[in-house]
Amino acid sequence: MELTENRRNRGVKWRLQWAVYAFIFLFILNQAEAQIRYTIPEEMKKGSLVGNVAQDLGLDLKRLRSGRARIVTGENIQYIELKTDKGTLVVNERIDREQLCGEVTPCSFTFEILLETPMELHPVTIEVLDVNDNAPTFQNSNFDFEISESAALGSRFVLASADDADVGGNGLQDYVLTPSEHFVLKQHVNPDGSKYAEMVLQKPLDREQQPRLSLKLLAVDGGNPQRSGTVNIDVNILDVNDNAPVFNRSVYKTTVIENAPKGTHIVTVSASDKDSGSTGMLKYSFSKSKAGIANMFDIDESTGRIFVANAIDFEKDKKIEFRVEAKDQGGLTDSCKIEIEVIDVNDNAPVINVMSFTSPVSEDSPSGTTIGIINVKDLDSGDNGQVRCIIDGNIPFKIKSNVRNYYALMTDAALDREHLSECNITVIASDAGSPPLSTKITFNLKISDVNDNAPVFQRGPYSAFVSENNPPGASLLSVYAKDPDTNQNARVSYILEERGIGGSPVSDYVSINAESGVIHAVRSFDYEQLKQLIFVVKAQDGGSPPLSSNVTVKIMIQDQNDNPPQVLYPVQTGGSVVAEMVPRAADVGYLVTKVVAVDVDSGQNAWLSYKLQKATDRALFEVGLQNGEIRTIRQVNDKDAVKQRLTVIVEDNGQPSRSAAVIVNVAVADSFPEVLSEFTDFTHDKEYNDNLTFYLVLALAVVSFLFITCVVVIISVKIYRWRQSRVMYHSNLPVIPYYPPRYSDTLGTGTLQHVYNYEVCRTTDSRKSDCKFGRAGSQNVLIMDPSSTGTMQRIQMINIMSFSSPLSEDAPPGTTIAILNIKDADSDNNGQIKCSIDGKLPFKIESSITNYYNLISDQYFDRESVSEYNITITASDFGSPPLSSSTKLHLKISDVNDNAPLFDKNIYSAYVTENNSPGISVFAVSARDKDWNQNARISYLLEDTQVSGSPVSSYVSLNSETGVLSAVRSFDYEQIKQLQLVVKAQDGGSPPLSSNVTVKIMIQDQNDNPPQVLYPVQTGGSVVAEMVPRAADVGYLVTKVVAVDVDSGQNAWLSYKLQKATDRALFEVGLQNGEIRTIRQVNDKDAVKQRLTVIVEDNGQPSRSAAVIVNVAVADSFPEVLSEFTDFTHDKEYNDNLTFYLVLALAVVSFLFITCVVVIISVKIYRWRQSRVMYHSNLPVIPYYPPRYSDTLGTGTLQHVYNYEVCRTTDSRKSDCKFGRAGSQNVLIMDPSSTGTMQRIQSEKSILDEPDSPLEVS
Repeated sequence: MELTENRRNRGVKWRLQWAVYAFIFLFILNQAEAQIRYTIPEEMKKGSLVGNVAQDLGLDLKRLRSGRARIVTGENIQYIELKTDKGTLVVNERIDREQLCGEVTPCSFTFEILLETPMELHPVTIEVLDVNDNAPTFQNSNFDFEISESAALGSRFVLASADDADVGGNGLQDYVLTPSEHFVLKQHVNPDGSKYAEMVLQKPLDREQQPRLSLKLLAVDGGNPQRSGTVNIDVNILDVNDNAPVFNRSVYKTTVIENAPKGTHIVTVSASDKDSGSTGMLKYSFSKSKAGIANMFDIDESTGRIFVANAIDFEKDKKIEFRVEAKDQGGLTDSCKIEIEVIDVNDNAPVINVMSFTSPVSEDSPSGTTIGIINVKDLDSGDNGQVRCIIDGNIPFKIKSNVRNYYALMTDAALDREHLSECNITVIASDAGSPPLSTKITFNLKISDVNDNAPVFQRGPYSAFVSENNPPGASLLSVYAKDPDTNQNARVSYILEERGIGGSPVSDYVSINAESGVIHAVRSFDYEQLKQLIFVVKAQDGGSPPLSSNVTVKIMIQDQNDNPPQVLYPVQTGGSVVAEMVPRAADVGYLVTKVVAVDVDSGQNAWLSYKLQKATDRALFEVGLQNGEIRTIRQVNDKDAVKQRLTVIVEDNGQPSRSAAVIVNVAVADSFPEVLSEFTDFTHDKEYNDNLTFYLVLALAVVSFLFITCVVVIISVKIYRWRQSRVMYHSNLPVIPYYPPRYSDTLGTGTLQHVYNYEVCRTTDSRKSDCKFGRAGSQNVLIMDPSSTGTMQRIQMINIMSFSSPLSEDAPPGTTIAILNIKDADSDNNGQIKCSIDGKLPFKIESSITNYYNLISDQYFDRESVSEYNITITASDFGSPPLSSSTKLHLKISDVNDNAPLFDKNIYSAYVTENNSPGISVFAVSARDKDWNQNARISYLLEDTQVSGSPVSSYVSLNSETGVLSAVRSFDYEQIKQLQLVVKAQDGGSPPLSSNVTVKIMIQDQNDNPPQVLYPVQTGGSVVAEMVPRAADVGYLVTKVVAVDVDSGQNAWLSYKLQKATDRALFEVGLQNGEIRTIRQVNDKDAVKQRLTVIVEDNGQPSRSAAVIVNVAVADSFPEVLSEFTDFTHDKEYNDNLTFYLVLALAVVSFLFITCVVVIISVKIYRWRQSRVMYHSNLPVIPYYPPRYSDTLGTGTLQHVYNYEVCRTTDSRKSDCKFGRAGSQNVLIMDPSSTGTMQRIQSEKSILDEPDSPLEVS
């Protein structure tokens, strides 16, 4: 810092010293100079004399030479030259004042004349005078001005100044402007003395009249001669946007065909603008066009040509109006209106919208039934938009327009599904354009079946042949009926019509498979009892109601040779001997007797032939082959034995043949005593007594059963009547008017919502009553909204155009259920409608077109969960206050077969005792189907399975409606232990659904087989005896009774007992093994012939037994045994006693039974006569009441009225009655013999007090 400051101080001191020195020098110099001034004009020629400097300075020429005078100048150019020899100054260079001084005046330059020895310095000033050698000049030859025509009067425009190198009077003196119509020139002097001019606007400019002005500006100096300079001034009058564009026309009208190709010229608009330049340049554009116009058209901004940019659709814009704007650069605009009429081209085919379509449609739908509603629209206009709908083909349908653009597809004739099960209906909608356009839609309509056709059998009466003795369950024939309906209506079930055959129902003879129509034999037929079966088979379809047709079936039973011939004569008896006598004098061909036989078979099976099989003397007799006559074939002689035994075989002609043998005893004798002596040793046959005992026991059992049954029935009826009377009348409890659920209030107390009126006829016998139920008092229901307090105002009108109910539960979401037309006569917001659905229901409502609403489903349905809906649709407007209207639609959900039947159990098992009656009900299977109506109608079928090689239908039958399994035959446990079969439950849907269940039927053993004794073998004639030696010890095994029982379980457990014995102390029988052993030592006193009766008994309940007779011979040798067993005779005493007691018992039981029957008939006759006395008067009574009826209307025809309190359920099957006391206890007692008028008498004791009276008086 200090160093810098020192340097600065030294610099200041140095500059001050030099200034002092210069001042001193100039002071000394001025003391020696003499200043000379010369004036010369400019532009003097070179060498021209300026002046005599020597003279003027007072210097001689020598001094000039000696002092080496010279001119000292600091300029580069030396204008003056010193002539030292003359001492004059002359022009050395051309002097141009303007160059030398410019505008400085006066103009001079100075130089010094330097003389040496001594040095002298003489300044010389040369003043250069101006010469008018320069004219005024402008910088540019032309000046361009742009002046707005809107420039205000008095506007100043500075002009470019002219330059004049001369000065003074020779300089610029004046400006002159020509012409000067619009402008005046005003000149101004600058502070420096220079002049400039301004143009001042004195007249308005109008570019449209004179767009350009050409002026001249003249600059004049003051010299002589006077010089001047000019410049051209071009004034361009700038246009001011004072003129808006103007279109040639305010409205341009033109036409264009829709769908015109892109680039098609439509119209050219033109506008003019008086302005020019940028303000006169116009741009054409669309002026605030509505949406879409800018995309539809293009416009050339410069030419105004309008072109098609995109497709033009007549259906969207029939007439297009927009404005085109012309705008200049100044922002002024004008607009015109463009009206383009679009010429319609038939480019839109009709559009078909299906509003609703019902398929399937029932074939019984009447002609004119609406099956679909379509909406047809054609966006074209005029003839191009005129739509005509037709149905393609010759089908029984027609289409009819009911509302504008709406067409109803309806039936034109009765439908028949059997001829036309489904139909493709092609609806063609065509317009009237040229060429016409059309649209088609095809409806696949299914015709749902109605049960209008009964099943038809393929042929008339069916006939079949079956041989008798057929096995039960054998297939006889099949009937077949065809139903032209479909699905359930065509499902044919075959049923036997109930009718009797020989006093028994036809089902005892045959059964029919309800599905296949196969007829099976229930029992084995016997031609001799039944020659043919004639019954009626009904084929019934599954419709509702079902239709049926009948066919007669004849089953001819063919005879088999199953019956041997029966010999009618001679009669074969058990005890007595019948013999034919032949006198010894009989000649050849003598007719001894005739064997008479019949065969209950028929045809050749009944052709009999007779043959002599055995004879005492075959040479004596012969038998006629065809007639059975026994004749002698030779002369009888004395040698012929008296007792002749002939065995005649009667044989039929069947295959194989069957025969019967008859023994003919012939006595060849002349007298009866002779014959008697020969035939006294005939033994009595046991067969007669056995048969008599059997029939007596049978008759006693039947009569006893009838008697017991009669007693049980009488007791049951009495108990039933007593219980009924207790229930109906003998109640001591007070009557409180309590109404059970589902009961109607008949007193009108208001506890129920409606009253039913009943006409009641009550008999005095409570067991006979008729009721007639009247209709409800009123069926008109007024539903009031309790919250409504205002007056009624005009609200919306809801019209239901279509409503599909029921709706199938498998209808997909979005299915149209109903079409509503809602109108509100108000306008603006008051007429704006909003629709809603009350509650949370699976539906929604959508608006399709103006004032039309579609009610559509919003989810899938399940009829099993919800079967019907009450849909309340509310339409409200936006007024203040808003008004609303509602309508209720009751939509039912129709069932679809989506649930198979389900059995109650997975496996069914049942037990049936063997030897059951054919047709007996075994048990029932049950299945349930969640579906409804026909889809829930369950049919039960037997699946075709085999049981022991036979179809299951030969064992059991199944009622297709109830599911009851019945036995077709009588089961035998010994042949089959159990049946396992499959039952199918199939519903009536289409297609049907089914489920199966396994059924096991266990056959329970009955003790139906007695033990069978295998040993000892019982023969009819010969005697088999077991021998016991007399030396036999205790426990000696005499023999063993061997028996079996084909039953099972405890029914086959056998025990052996000794029932009778000649000597019970000698033998015993093992209880379990049947061994017969001695229980003591055999001795000589024991009889040789011992007869043991052994009972073999099973363990069943009741037990069954068999008896076997064991003959025991106590002997050591066979001859001893033979002699004892030759005189065995039948003990008759036992049989005689049994027969007596059986006859006695039969007589007693028969007497009791007949007495009981007589008593019952007598009581019935007595009561009937009493009722005649009470009611059957001969007097006319009007109105007539049936016997034992009371007058409940109080008409006066009867003398007293009974009052009844009646409670009636809405279900007519459930009714309770309480009978009150009679209104009067005056009773008419009619004397049947009385013919006079009825008189009232007073009874001290009413007949109502009688014990038998059905009414109780309290």
